[in-house]
Amino acid sequence: MERLVICCRTRTIWLADTTIADRWWDTKREKMLKRASEKSMDLLDRQSCYRALQTHDRRFDGRFYVGVTSTRIYCRPICTVKTPKLENCRFFPAAAVAESQGFRPCLRCRPELAPGNSVLDVSERQARRAAVMIDEGYLVEHDIPDLADRLNMTDRHLRRIFKQEYGISVIDYAQTQRLLIAKRLLADTTLPIVEVAISSGFASLRRFNALFQQRYRLKPTDLRKSGRIKRDEDSFHFELGYRPPYDWPAMTAFLSARTIPGVEHVAENRYLRTVSIRTKDDVRTGWIEVANNERRSSLRIKVAPSLARSIPVVLTRLKRQFDLSCDPIPITEVLGSSLPVICGLRVPGAFDGFETAVRAVLGQQVSVKAARTLAGRIAARFGETLDTPWLQLTHTFPNAARIAQATVDQICSVGLTRGRAATIIGLAQAISTGQIRLDHTFDVAATMAAMKTVPGIGEWTAQYVAMRVLAWPDAFPHTDLGIKKALGESNPRQVLMRSEQWKPWRAYAAINLWHSLNDVTGG
Repeated sequence: MERLVICCRTRTIWLADTTIADRWWDTKREKMLKRASEKSMDLLDRQSCYRALQTHDRRFDGRFYVGVTSTRIYCRPICTVKTPKLENCRFFPAAAVAESQGFRPCLRCRPELAPGNSVLDVSERQARRAAVMIDEGYLVEHDIPDLADRLNMTDRHLRRIFKQEYGISVIDYAQTQRLLIAKRLLADTTLPIVEVAISSGFASLRRFNALFQQRYRLKPTDLRKSGRIKRDEDSFHFELGYRPPYDWPAMTAFLSARTIPGVEHVAENRYLRTVSIRTKDDVRTGWIEVANNERRSSLRIKVAPSLARSIPVVLTRLKRQFDLSCDPIPITEVLGSSLPVICGLRVPGAFDGFETAVRAVLGQQVSVKAARTLAGRIAARFGETLDTPWLQLTHTFPNAARIAQATVDQICSVGLTRGRAATIIGLAQAISTGQIRLDHTFDVAATMAAMKTVPGIGEWTAQYVAMRVLAWPDAFPHTDLGIKKALGESNPRQVLMRSEQWKPWRAYAAINLWHSLNDVTGG
């Protein structure tokens, strides 16, 4: 007869009956999750959360979720359903924690659309790096030991700090993110169920169906039938929420002045661009369109069907590019006492890190218009041609591997000096070999230091890249001519000293200073 033997002293288990063993581990796991969840919820003020829920205050959207014990559904604080009684509410710091306690996502407010948390809101930066990489689909083609190795830590250490920070395991978090992406694809696209499963990161349709029914207590086909899908065979439609106010005209004006001809275009308050995403096996290309929906405090996104299997990556990059994690109120409070701040002004990020880094090198000591022209020539010379619905979008921007193989003479053929061409090639080679990782999940100071080892890259370029590519809110290019002009200072040290009062939001101070000059400078 099969038996289960557990040694309490060594916590060793010998298993023969797998059914009993699974039941034992499930019970143990539920207890651990409950303790971790209760510890996380202690950090949330129930009365403050409930007041935010009563007023549907968008400033709290994405900062916590409310689970209703009478329905076993969890919502965003902006949900328009009737406000439940306080005694029926449980508050959670993350969607994954709510789901680990048996709550399923609301079909009306759709928790997967909530804005993400700011990088500075997380006490453990390493756990945040892991979470961001999981959000971007890293575990689709890799396992947890690979993720730990990428973050320069052991598998055990990653699991420990992740559990401490989020109250759940790495696997539980990854499964929740995959399911939320799948739910978004089921509700917003006409993709076949099998394509939804693959695009969400599930290797097996059977596993996807089983987990979906287990978590949400309905079949994927049931959710598809209940949704209202925009029938558009030429694109997929999504929405990404933000915390208002959001100065969309200022964002599009900044991007319009810096669009790369053939790669980007701004028209009628819409941002358009080509996309090239390299995966483990191939390269997926297409286009995207971004517009503002002020009434719903969200951005409307259109994505080419050719990018169907890269939708999680596309949406995550757009969140960073348009700074959707920003909470403008505390930033305005810090900057407003000494600067003419526009509340709602965001820091424009980068959809492609290498592209923006090259753009920064090209912008050294030349006008914004001249740098834009040179970037367009590089795209036309080294990028791939692409058919799009717009005449203005014709090429994808070349990746680092392509530029790393070019010669100085080839780069100079677009109108660059030999020194500037050598800098761009050196940057591309450093990125291709892994010496430099233009990834906001890695240490900002170390990345900036590595960049400055490339001949031709100095403090201004490193700070500009940290600001736009690494999404570092405290980056500040204090040697910038426009910032010095706006502050009436000629000495960079004096500029740096004055910036101390704007920490940790100096990148937002820089954007406001550039905006005061109508963006005539600033990369």
